[in-house]
Amino acid sequence: MCGIVAYIGKKEAYPIIIKGLKRLEYRGYDSAGVALFNEDLRVYKKKGKVNDLVSFVKGKNLEGHVGIGHTRWATHGEPNDINAHPHTSDDGRLTIIHNGIIENYATLKEALIKEGHTFTSDTDTEVLIHLIGTLQDKDNLKLEEAVRIALSQVVGAYAIVILDKDDPTKLVAARKASPLVLGIGQNEFFLASDATPLVGYTSQVVYLNDEEIAVVSNDGTFEIKTFDNEIQTPYVQRLNMNIEKLEKGDYEHFMLKEIYEQPNTIADCMRGRVNAAAGWLKMGGIEVQEERIFNAKRFIMAACGTSWHAALIGEYLFEELARIPVEVEYASELRYRNPIINKDDVVIALSQSGETADTMAALELAKEKGALIYGIVNSVGSSISRITDSGSYIHAGPEIGVASTKAFTGQVTALTLMAIYMGYKRGTIPKSYYHQLLEGLEKIPAKVKEALECDNQIKKLATKFINTNHTLYLGRGYNFPVALEGALKLKEISYIHAEGYPAAEMKHGPIALIDENMPVVVIATNKSAYEKIASNIQEVKARKGIVIAIVTKGDTEISKIADYTIEIPDTEEPFTPLLSVIPLQLLSYHIALARGCNVGQPRNLAKSVTVE
Repeated sequence: MCGIVAYIGKKEAYPIIIKGLKRLEYRGYDSAGVALFNEDLRVYKKKGKVNDLVSFVKGKNLEGHVGIGHTRWATHGEPNDINAHPHTSDDGRLTIIHNGIIENYATLKEALIKEGHTFTSDTDTEVLIHLIGTLQDKDNLKLEEAVRIALSQVVGAYAIVILDKDDPTKLVAARKASPLVLGIGQNEFFLASDATPLVGYTSQVVYLNDEEIAVVSNDGTFEIKTFDNEIQTPYVQRLNMNIEKLEKGDYEHFMLKEIYEQPNTIADCMRGRVNAAAGWLKMGGIEVQEERIFNAKRFIMAACGTSWHAALIGEYLFEELARIPVEVEYASELRYRNPIINKDDVVIALSQSGETADTMAALELAKEKGALIYGIVNSVGSSISRITDSGSYIHAGPEIGVASTKAFTGQVTALTLMAIYMGYKRGTIPKSYYHQLLEGLEKIPAKVKEALECDNQIKKLATKFINTNHTLYLGRGYNFPVALEGALKLKEISYIHAEGYPAAEMKHGPIALIDENMPVVVIATNKSAYEKIASNIQEVKARKGIVIAIVTKGDTEISKIADYTIEIPDTEEPFTPLLSVIPLQLLSYHIALARGCNVGQPRNLAKSVTVE
C-alpha cells in the first residue's frame, strides 16, 4: 500500500518526485502530497490522484533540491486533504512519509496527548512523527538516533523517510516489513517503495533489509545501520529495468498492455528452463535444495488473492504430475490457525510484489517451525525473495495494472515447470509423456497469442452485460481455480458481484440464483469432464440462465447449447489454465470499460498489500 518517493541532490526535487509518484500510483491513489525544502519547508497535499496534486500546486513555489512525496492508500483516517501525507511534528520541524501501519498508535497517541501534543489528522503516521520529534528534543539526539529509539517503541510495519528542516542536508529512512529501495546517483540519492521511480535516473540500487536505517546526505555519502546500531556494508545491485515497460505505449490501460504481453512473459518465464528438442527441463531453484524438496512429505502453498488462485492450480499440477500431497492456504489465515508445519514440509510462497504482508508473516511462522521456504515472485530484490531458502522468479517484468494478469500466468507457468520437473525426476511421469509436455509447453506462448484474437469478439459481447449485477463462473479440475480468478477480475474492476464455483457445486446452492438475468460463464475445455460440463450447462439453460462458454477450437456440442462461445486453442489438459484465463481477463476488462469504470485505478484497491 502507499507509494513513497524522496530525493536529495543537485537537481530540482519536485519533477523527480512527481514522476516517481505517478509510477507508484498503482500502490494507492486516495491522496497525494509533497514536502520540499528551499530556505524553508513547504508541504502541499491533496485528496485524489497525483494529477489532482499537480493541479493544486500550479503557481506555487516548487523549488528545492531535497524533498519527499507520497501517494496514499488509506488505513487510518478517511481519504482527505488533512489525512494526506506528508505529516509534520508538532513544532513543524520534522516531516515524514510512511507506507505501512502502526498497530499501537492509539496507545502512543494517548501518551503524547497527555504530554500536551495536539494532532490535526486521524492517521497513525502523525503519531509516529510526533514521537520522533519528542524523543529528539528531550535528549538533543541526532535525527537518526531519535528514529531508532522511536521505532523500538513501535509495533507494526513501515517504510519511512523523514526530512528535518533544521538540517536539510540529509534524509533519514527506515523500514520494517515494508519495501524501501535506495537509488545511488552522482552525489544524489533516491528513495522509493520500489525501483520503478529510479529508472532513468540511476542503475545502482540497494534494497534495504528489515530493521535498517539509512542516512543519505547531499554531499554524496550515505550510511546504513541496523536498529541495534551496527553499521552495514550495503549490497549494491545493478537495476535492470526497461523504461518502456513502465509506460502504456499505445494501450489505453496498463491492464490491457499486460494482457497482451503474456505470450512474451510466459516465454520469458520458460527461457533457459525448457528445451523440448534436447529433452530437458531445468529448475535452478529446486536443484539447490533438491534433497530437501524431493524428500518432502508435504507441500504447503501460501498466497493471497490472484496468487492464491495460481496456487490452487499448482495443487492440481503437483498432485497429478509429481504425486506429492499439497495444501493451499490463505496466507492471511495460516498464521492464526496454529498450523501443523514440520521440518520435512516445503512451504511455497506466491506473491507478485514479493512484499505481501500476510504472506511474509506466514513465511516467518513456517521458518520458525523449520520448514523449507520456497518463493515464486516477480519483483527482484523483494522481501520474500530475500528471506526464502530458494525460489524461482517468474520474469514477467513490472506489473503496473492493479488487477493482476501476466503475473498470474507467470506464476502458473513456474508451478507447471516445477511439477513437471519433479514428476519426471520422481518417476511419476513416463518419459514419453514428459517429452509430450515439454513440446506442449514450448507451444503455449504462440497459443496464448492465438487466444488473444478473441479480443474483438469479447469487446462486442461485453456491451450486452453492462447492466448485470451478478455473474457466476463455473469450472472443473484445472479450470475451477480459473473460474475463481475470472470472477475476481470482474469484481475488481467492474464492481459486478461475481462468484466462482466448481461446476458440480452449482447444484448445491448457487442454482437458486439462476434466472434470465444471470450470466453464467462456463470454462468447458476439460477433456476429462466434457460430458459433465455439458450437463451443467443444460441445467443452467433449463433455468433460463445466459451461458458464455469458453470452449476448445472445433467444439461442436457445447457450442450448440451455449448462448455465446469463445474459442481457445487445444492443448494438454494441465496447460489449459494458461489459455482459458485469457478470455476471462479480456471479458472483465471490456465489461469494466463499457460500464465506465476506472480500469487503471479501481476503487478501494492497491497493487501491493503491505499491511495485514
